[in-house]
Amino acid sequence: MTGSLGEIALLTNPTSGKGRGAKARDAALERFKEAGLTPRSLAGRDADEALDIARQCVADGFDTLVIAGGDGMVHIGVQAIAGTPTRLGIIPAGTGNDVARYFDLPRKDPRAATERLLAGRTRTVDLARSGSQYFTTVLCAGFDAVVNERANQMTWPKGQMRYNIATLAELRTFNPLPYTLELDGETLSLEAMMVSVGNGPSFGGGLRITEGAVLDDGLLDVVIIKPMSKGALVRTYPKLFKGTHTTHPAYQHHRVRSVTVAAPGIVSYADGERFGALPLTVECAPGALTVLY
Repeated sequence: MTGSLGEIALLTNPTSGKGRGAKARDAALERFKEAGLTPRSLAGRDADEALDIARQCVADGFDTLVIAGGDGMVHIGVQAIAGTPTRLGIIPAGTGNDVARYFDLPRKDPRAATERLLAGRTRTVDLARSGSQYFTTVLCAGFDAVVNERANQMTWPKGQMRYNIATLAELRTFNPLPYTLELDGETLSLEAMMVSVGNGPSFGGGLRITEGAVLDDGLLDVVIIKPMSKGALVRTYPKLFKGTHTTHPAYQHHRVRSVTVAAPGIVSYADGERFGALPLTVECAPGALTVLY
């Protein structure tokens, strides 16, 4: 579907991707101006203020909320526009940019990404919802969440390498966790290295943990990685970037409308952001988001 962008708000994380957010915003504004459009350019001082601004944009009746930033900034925007007529546009400027990957948006050329938005093509997709919170990519609820927690506490290095180092650091002490899962009402108790709940197929800059997840099928993809040796986990890790880990005997995959995940001592991450302590119930919210692409 294609159409006019209507009234546009452009919400930026200026510090996203080592300052790429501000540069992406400027490039987008220039291209919008050439097209005869004048978005309202906005920025929050922190995540809470950015969310307040995004909610105000929806309340003010903006037709399109364009996010200049990474998956964390998209996550903020989605909290405000989920289930509303306001459409999401993305000018990728983060480290991972997995949501932009889902829609094959140019991730290193903000002007080209803006060009795509100007075409006005839209796709309506599902979101994952837990209580009043939504996510677009993947909920991490095991080893991957522990790695995220460590990586977020590190100031060096930047980008994907920080996650690789955090992975190696956590491997030294990590042991399988006892999980209780409820998959569309069916209870499963088992030990696992990680449990991931995917609305989309990847997180963390292209780690395709929930390979095969479809954005508009009304289902969540639950991937369980059963206990394996640390050496096997290290060897399997690179396969996540290609989605070829799905043949490993420790891999298990379920498609469900709703899942409850319980494990001791785990704080889950979604869209790369702290999401909530387990246990959590996540359900699919069909058709909750319309994206310009």
